[in-house]
Amino acid sequence: MAIVNDEQVMKVLRQYNPWWRTASAIKEESKPQKRLAYYEALKILTHKSIRRFAVLSGMRRVGKTTILYQIIDHLIDEGIHPGNILYATFDNPILKLVNAENVLSVYEMMYPIEGTRYVFFDEVQYTENWELWMKVIYDSRKDIRLVATGSASPILEKGSADSGTGRWSVLKIPTMSFYEYCRLLDLDVPLLPDDLRLSELKNMNPAQLGDLMNKFTPLQNHFNRYLMIGGFPELVLSDDDVYAQRMLREDVVDKVIKRDVLSLFNIRSPLLMEKLFLYLCMNSTEIFNATTAAKELENTSITTVDSYIKALEMSNLIYLAKPIDVGSKGALKGKPKIFVADAAIRNAVLMIDDVLSDEKELGVMVETTVYKHMVSFFQGSSIQLGYFRKAKDNQKEVDVVAELPRQKILCEVKYRNNSHISATDAIAELCQDEKNKVTNAFLITKRLDDFGITKHETKVPILRVPAIAFLYILGKTEANGQNGKL
Repeated sequence: MAIVNDEQVMKVLRQYNPWWRTASAIKEESKPQKRLAYYEALKILTHKSIRRFAVLSGMRRVGKTTILYQIIDHLIDEGIHPGNILYATFDNPILKLVNAENVLSVYEMMYPIEGTRYVFFDEVQYTENWELWMKVIYDSRKDIRLVATGSASPILEKGSADSGTGRWSVLKIPTMSFYEYCRLLDLDVPLLPDDLRLSELKNMNPAQLGDLMNKFTPLQNHFNRYLMIGGFPELVLSDDDVYAQRMLREDVVDKVIKRDVLSLFNIRSPLLMEKLFLYLCMNSTEIFNATTAAKELENTSITTVDSYIKALEMSNLIYLAKPIDVGSKGALKGKPKIFVADAAIRNAVLMIDDVLSDEKELGVMVETTVYKHMVSFFQGSSIQLGYFRKAKDNQKEVDVVAELPRQKILCEVKYRNNSHISATDAIAELCQDEKNKVTNAFLITKRLDDFGITKHETKVPILRVPAIAFLYILGKTEANGQNGKL
């Protein structure tokens, strides 16, 4: 006897698809502000000549479900019959007990309508053998177009590699960029040329740069709030920042660690996982040593620490930045730096008072935010993204290194009142030697009046750019479809 019968599935599907009864019901779920991934997913879903499914991957609260509702709203506005549109989330306890085929079969008993069906499966990783069912649906049902979401990206990517080649595309959705934050709040943003890129700023004279930086002055307070609240759409729109941070801690961190990670990755010690994540938040942007972490976390095994780190990375809660040798002998090997996926997650976990007045904490937050923006900006590019540090020589370091076939980009974050660096700093030395093939170097500063080429006589100029401008221009370039082209 089946644990769940068809009638129970029908009841759940009716609840999740109110537009079957009243087409305008979708308006209550959809929101007017759209993330960049909405347009890409809609393009994949509705492409006239190339049929592909789309899989949206990202942590909780980044807006994946909202994107599904917005696409459904668009389809109904375009005249698609509401009965031809199915939404189901496998996060539901009833649907979690059945598979994609069962859900689709019950839906088609309820609505035996001809024509193209538009299917939206939320949190698909919770249904068993999801990738095999999606393969079967793709191959045998040419009348179905499908978008799925999931919170554990490598699980989705593995399924895509095993079964989805030529069938579906995985779109990673990080938290919002600072540019998206400004756009979501409909702020009075600076009027910039559409084709403005960060790599072109070094060609501007001081007066032109000064005029450009002045345009960002109205965004200063918003940037500070962005660092605190992060790029989570629902929280950004909240008018209670203290409550928003509490929701971030409870909904994003606690639910992901205490539920998602445990169920998806067979974690044996939930308490150890919580302690490890707290340890990572406390040591974010630092070199991670599994041996040291294992000793500090109740002398657990290194193998356990490594497996838990992998689970956190798969759950989109952290990034692992690998060391990159920028043409220099004696570079550090093997040890990654850990970045929490959004600075606001770290703030919510650690609950540090007056974080905006703590220069060291601000530096960690901005370095985290820069790395996250770079991950998003270069998504889909043939890139190595990490950091540089010499194994000796006072451990000279460059915070973020992006290495592409024809580009090598260095970013050093000096988010403090005095951003001065010496000629012996790693970024200056690396820019001095042509053999390193550095193409662009940025010193990311705090004050809007702290900009321009540094006075170091390097082969590649080092450009000081205020963090607000750097992140906004990077996000705007990505939004214009020029991601990967610095």
